[in-house]
Amino acid sequence: MPTSPETLTEARRLRDLFAAKGAQVVKADVLQSADTLLDLYGEDIRARAYLTSDPLRGEMVLRPDFTVPVVQMHMETRADPARYTYSGKVFRKQEADESRANEYVQVGYEVFDGQNPAGADAEVFAAIAEGLAGLPVRAATGDIGVLMAAVRGLRTTDARKAALLRHIWRPTRFRALMKRFGCATVPAARAALLAADDPFKSAGPDRGLRSRAEVQARIDALRADAAAAPIAAEEIALIDAILGLRETAPNVLSALRDIAVDMPAIGNAVTVIDARLQAMSDRGVDVASLEFEGSYGRTSLEYYDGFVFGFYATDRPDHPPVATGGRYDALTAQLGQGRAVPAVGGVIRPDLALGLR
Repeated sequence: MPTSPETLTEARRLRDLFAAKGAQVVKADVLQSADTLLDLYGEDIRARAYLTSDPLRGEMVLRPDFTVPVVQMHMETRADPARYTYSGKVFRKQEADESRANEYVQVGYEVFDGQNPAGADAEVFAAIAEGLAGLPVRAATGDIGVLMAAVRGLRTTDARKAALLRHIWRPTRFRALMKRFGCATVPAARAALLAADDPFKSAGPDRGLRSRAEVQARIDALRADAAAAPIAAEEIALIDAILGLRETAPNVLSALRDIAVDMPAIGNAVTVIDARLQAMSDRGVDVASLEFEGSYGRTSLEYYDGFVFGFYATDRPDHPPVATGGRYDALTAQLGQGRAVPAVGGVIRPDLALGLR
C-alpha cells in the first residue's frame, strides 16, 4: 500500500524534530528474525505478525515495530547514553477490524540513559507531545512497574508470583489467577487428580509430547500450589485499589502513597513516579491535569515494564492512539545477554496525526 506524500512529509518533519534533539537517525531491516523477535512482543503482536521463510535465514517476520531491532543495535554498539530516531513502515494483521491499516509509518524517539531515568521518561514524553503540538489530543499515562512491585511483594509462593507477573498483560487471566490464589479451596477436578494413587491414570493415557518426568513435575507443582495458603483478602484489595486508580497524576500519587503504607513493596515505584512528575513539570508538562490510570498499558506491548503513555484524539474515542510509548528496561537485559541499560521510547503515527489537523 503506497504511503501518501503528506504522510511522508510529516514523517520527515517529526524525524527531523527528534534528530534536532540529539537523536541519531537509524534504520532497521524490514525482514527481521522471527526467533529473536516474536517471543519479546507478547500475544497480541505475535498473533498479528506476518511470517515468511528464508532458505538461508530461517523463519522471518515483517517488522512489527522498531523498538526491538533498535535495542538489538544499541546493545551491540554498547554506546551509553544514546538517542535514536527512525521513520518507516511497520506491518501488523488487523483481523479484528478490517478498517484499520495493516501497514503504516511510525516515527520514533528512543533514549538509552541510565544516569537519570526519570528525566529520560520526561524527555521522551515531552518530545512526543511537542511533535503533536496543536492537535486535539489528550495524554494518558500509567506505570506497569507499580503493579509488578505489588505482585512481587505479595505474601505468597514464588511460583504464584511468577504466574501473576507472566499474565500482567492479560487482564482477564490475571484476574482469574488472583481469584484462584485467594481461594482456600482447590477445584474439585484438580483435587481428585492430586489425591489419586496414580495421577497418571487419572490424567488419562494421552500425555501428548510430554515425558513422564515433565508430567510428574507439573503434578508436583500443582500439589505445592494446593498446599499454599491463599493470598490474603487485604492484599487482593490493595491490588484492586491500584488497578482501579484513574485520576490526575498528583491525586494518584497521593493515593499510591497511602497504599504504600500497607504495601511497602511499591514504595520505590511510587518514588519513581514522584521524580518523573517533577521532571515532567520541569519540562513544561501540565502534570496537574495529566491523566494516570492504574491499569493503563496492560494490553499493549509486553516489553514495557515501567512508565507507559499514549496520546488519543480528544473527541474520537474510537480512533487508534496517535502516539504511544513507555519504558522497557528488562528488554535491554534480554537482548544484551544480561547487560541492561535503562531505556524509554515513543512512536507517533504521522498518518493519524494528519487526520486530526
